[in-house]
Amino acid sequence: MADTSKRSTGIAGLDLALDGGFPPGARIIISGSPLSGLELLAQQFWRTGNAAGAYLMLDAVPREGMTDARGMDTAALAGAMQGERIVVDSLSTLIATRGIDAATRFVLHDTRAIVEGGATIIYLLYTGLHSPLEEARMMRAADVFITLRHQVHGNEVERTLAIEKLKDANVPQRVIPYHIIAKGLELSTTSRVV
Repeated sequence: MADTSKRSTGIAGLDLALDGGFPPGARIIISGSPLSGLELLAQQFWRTGNAAGAYLMLDAVPREGMTDARGMDTAALAGAMQGERIVVDSLSTLIATRGIDAATRFVLHDTRAIVEGGATIIYLLYTGLHSPLEEARMMRAADVFITLRHQVHGNEVERTLAIEKLKDANVPQRVIPYHIIAKGLELSTTSRVV
């Protein structure tokens, strides 16, 4: 039975894999390439439910409802984090502009009161931009770590999602295929028997 205190991800198949959704008061890192759909996953989470939330855009011109966080220092970023559903797009920009120590401090300490207040924060981390040490430090800081991967095989694209870390819960033992559709990500909820 799903835990009703969890927050829906906005993606039925991911909610199922997470036994109801993301836990309140969690630091979640979604890792993948810019073409993997990680921004779509973050936006689906941000738009789901009735609770207000903040989408802090550090990388590009923000869309409607998002906060323009380009150039904000970490204190201003923490101050802009309002509501139960918060997205930081992206942690990669924070690492590139402020360094790994400042980014780690931001995730673990500067936002501690927000997380302890029950907010769920998603941070986007782009693959291929950081050293293995930087990636490891971010993995350790996260309560939940999800990786989106895509590979091209001939004329087909294979996309899979892996829940690699899930604090205080069992980590699913399989990757989950997903598709990118007009309204966002759609996960397969069935398993293939061979």
